[in-house]
Amino acid sequence: MDGAKSRGVVVTGGGSGIGLAAAKKFLEAGDRVVISGRGGPRLKTALEALSAIHGSNGRIWAVQADLSTQNGAEALAQEALCRLGKVDILVNNAGLNLKERSVAELSTDRWREVLGGNLDSAFLTTQAFLPSFRAQKDGLIVYINSIAGIRGNPLGGAAYVAAKFALRGWATALAAEEKANGLRVTSIFPGDVNTPILEARPNPVSEEHKVAILQPEDVASAIFFVGSLPTRALIPELIIAPSQYTYI
Repeated sequence: MDGAKSRGVVVTGGGSGIGLAAAKKFLEAGDRVVISGRGGPRLKTALEALSAIHGSNGRIWAVQADLSTQNGAEALAQEALCRLGKVDILVNNAGLNLKERSVAELSTDRWREVLGGNLDSAFLTTQAFLPSFRAQKDGLIVYINSIAGIRGNPLGGAAYVAAKFALRGWATALAAEEKANGLRVTSIFPGDVNTPILEARPNPVSEEHKVAILQPEDVASAIFFVGSLPTRALIPELIIAPSQYTYI
């Protein structure tokens, strides 16, 4: 981190899992944070939990928005910039998956739902914040991708794999084009993480499995590390996997 100045941070998918854990890390460091999510009750619960962190009063806000729509993404950007004044870090964490994952099960509507929640949301949110990043000639965007964005494992499902591969391509192209404007871009590729997205697995996940895999706080620590580097340094891509896995 450059100095001890409080930063403005936006975390999408901040109502649970990795997003909630990341927001907590930034708040504990003294930053100002806006979280977003589609679910009102879950987002409200997250806001209450984050507000309970010592000294966080006046530094945490929540915006309910469907980021797979342009109106939702633009509403988030408008509210976040109003609250924070300047956004230094945007964590694009929003995502989803389905139980119907095989090609044989995949309908057109469900395909579009997965691409909308994982790819369109990242694109639209980025586009909504880009003018402010360009104007300030500085900023960091962190995309929470997945190992499914590097390796097409059938476990993730065809639509999810397609969305995450495309997200990696988007992030790479964005980084190259916007480097001259001072924008830094990092993609983080977590392996299995114990988050609510496990509820969408075709088969139930055991408690033993949940304990053995990555926890949201593990990925949040990686996000915070990337965000704490000086502006002269960049990690374009970072893979984090459960230590029990063999990554090949």
